[in-house]
Amino acid sequence: MLLIFKKRTFICLCLVALFGTIIFGGSLLFLSNNKSINVLSNEENNKDYIKWVDFNVPYEAMNKALKLDIDSQEKEVKLNWIELLAYLTAENGNNFKGFKEKQLDAIAKMLESGKTIQELTENMKYYPYYYEAYSAVLSGFLGEYEIEVKDENGEGNRWERRYGLKVFSPIAKTFPYNHYDDFGNSRSYGFKRTHLGNDLMGQVGTPIVAMEGGIVEALGWNKYGGWRIGIRSLDSKRYYYYAHLRKNFPYRKDLKVGSEVKAGDVIGYLGRTGYSNEENVNNIQQAHLHFGMQLIFDESQKESDNEIWIDVYQIIRLLDQQRSEVIKNPETKDYSRVYDIRECTD
Repeated sequence: MLLIFKKRTFICLCLVALFGTIIFGGSLLFLSNNKSINVLSNEENNKDYIKWVDFNVPYEAMNKALKLDIDSQEKEVKLNWIELLAYLTAENGNNFKGFKEKQLDAIAKMLESGKTIQELTENMKYYPYYYEAYSAVLSGFLGEYEIEVKDENGEGNRWERRYGLKVFSPIAKTFPYNHYDDFGNSRSYGFKRTHLGNDLMGQVGTPIVAMEGGIVEALGWNKYGGWRIGIRSLDSKRYYYYAHLRKNFPYRKDLKVGSEVKAGDVIGYLGRTGYSNEENVNNIQQAHLHFGMQLIFDESQKESDNEIWIDVYQIIRLLDQQRSEVIKNPETKDYSRVYDIRECTD
C-alpha cells in the first residue's frame, strides 16, 4: 500500500511540475510576443516619414508660382514652383492671410539674381519639410508633355509639345458644376466624422475624368461613397478617390482594377449613390462628385488610422483652367476624350 501511495504521489508531483512548466513557458512566450509587438509598434512610430500635412496654399499663390515656373522655362534661370511655394510657406509660417503676389516675385528675383534655393533656405528650419510635403502633393502636376491638337493644315489631329499643367479638373469640359470649401465639415452617416474631400455639385451623368494618370486600385461599392473609384499615381505618392458615381452606369465600361489611365481620361459619371449597405442605391440627396486626395509617404499609411487627406478645394480651383474635352459614343453611351495626351519620349 505504501509503495502504491508513493507512486501515486510521484505521478501527481510530475503532473504538477509539467503543468507549471507549460504555464510558465506560455507566460514567457506571451511576454516575448507582447514585447515583440511593442517593439514593432515603436519601430513603426519611429519611422522617418511625414505623418501629417496641412495643405493651406491658396489658389492665388499656386497660380502665381505656376506662371513664374512656366515663364522661366525660356530664361537662363529656371524656377521651380514647388520650391517657390515651400519657401513662401516656411517664411510665412503657413499663414496666407496676408498673401500678395509680390511676395513670390521677390523670391523669384533673388533666384534670378544668382542665389540658389539652398543658399536662401539654409537657415529655414521647416523648408525641407514643406518642400517634401508639397512635392508629394504637386510633383505630378507640371512639366513637359505632348497633347493632340487640331491640325489646321488638314483633317485629324497632330501632336504638340508643351510645358505646363499635365493634370485636369475632374469635371469634363463644358459641363457645369459648383463647389465650396467643405473639407473638415461634419458627417454623421454610420458614425460621426469629418469630411475628407471636396464635393463638386453637378448633373447626374456628367463625365468624370482622371485628374492625374495612374493605376486603378479600387473599383466597386462602398457603403459610404457608393460606386467609387480609387486611383494611385504612378509615383505612388497620391491616391485619388472619386465617389457617389451614377446608379446603373457608374464607370467607363472597360475600366477595371489594374487599368492604367492617363490624366484627362474619362473614368466614370457623376451621380448620387451611397449611404447604403445595399449596392446601387441612391441615398445621396444632391448629385455630386466627392473628390479626395490622400498622401502616402509610407505604405503603412495607405489604409490605417494615420491616413493623410488634404483639402483639395484650392487645387480644384486651379485646375478649372485645364479641363478635358470629351465626346459621347451614341452606341455605347460612354464618353471619351477628344484630345489624347502622352509623356515626352526625349
